[in-house]
Amino acid sequence: MDILIFDMDGVLIDVSGSYRKTIKKSVQIYLQSCLGFYLKGKNPITNEEISLFKSVGGFNNDWDLTSGILLYLFSISGLPPLKKKKPFSLIEEISSFLQEETSKFQLNSVNLFKRKNIKNFLNKVKSYGGGIKGIRYTLSNLWDGWLYGEGDLNRENLVKRIFQEIYLGSKFRELYKLDPIFYHGKGKYLNERLLIPRRILLTLGNSVKMGIASGRPRFEAELVLKRFKLLPLFSSIVTLDDCIQEEEKLYKKIGRRLSLTKPHPYSILRVIKEIGLKNPKSGYIGDIVDDMVAANLAKKETEIIAIGFINRRKCRNVIKDSLINAGADMIIERPEDLLKLITL
Repeated sequence: MDILIFDMDGVLIDVSGSYRKTIKKSVQIYLQSCLGFYLKGKNPITNEEISLFKSVGGFNNDWDLTSGILLYLFSISGLPPLKKKKPFSLIEEISSFLQEETSKFQLNSVNLFKRKNIKNFLNKVKSYGGGIKGIRYTLSNLWDGWLYGEGDLNRENLVKRIFQEIYLGSKFRELYKLDPIFYHGKGKYLNERLLIPRRILLTLGNSVKMGIASGRPRFEAELVLKRFKLLPLFSSIVTLDDCIQEEEKLYKKIGRRLSLTKPHPYSILRVIKEIGLKNPKSGYIGDIVDDMVAANLAKKETEIIAIGFINRRKCRNVIKDSLINAGADMIIERPEDLLKLITL
């Protein structure tokens, strides 16, 4: 093995206390503060259910995942269908509009808990290709008008605004130069911890070149890498920002938009290119379906193995099966087993 490329969330970093909690809190705030559901301190989505959503593929982006979960919950909540979205230019206007509109209905939060049949729903989503598109197809776009999850977080992307405030905490103001509206607590990123001990990463780094192909924005990727003093260990780090930048270049060149985020292999191939070894043998380590699909697509251009990583998870068998079905060449369940990759 010449190059090892890591996904970040769920592989290098335990995000159960950060991104998972951010997803849950974002769902809670959107339903309660913006739509008027009284949740009595309960959360209508669990960590295990988030894992099930991820297992169908197409949810490498947690903003999309949050939007998808919300659309599903809208569909069982008693909210009437609303296909068309009303345009706004400020986040505060959207929040006020949603509160005013939903005040016309008798919303019962009990539906959010009692009507859930997530496994059956996700089977349908998977048949439509997974991801947010699969959810919209499954629901026939009937509740899209209640969801503001696209565009700029200062103007129209309510999902992203709530999500980023929760995840970043005081860093939100530093990054976006905006005051928080919905959340004023500590950033959930502070709950993150290493899944792979530093000593193992140091040992790996002495034998192979290492890189990162992550769906995180660069600010958030570097935030955690600096916090754990991991930044110098990686020869190349490709993030969401790099994918978006390349998408814009392609758009100007060919006149149509293509997504280069995983499951597209762009980020993996770019890491290999930036490291610069001639005809390397590489391994990509990921924990979700999109990671395995991306690694297998990369095989068309380079020698690489797709490595599924599972570490102390509930729904272990479901996740393992989904990774194998998505093309994992091998499954690793303990960080120590990564050291065996050196000899491949």
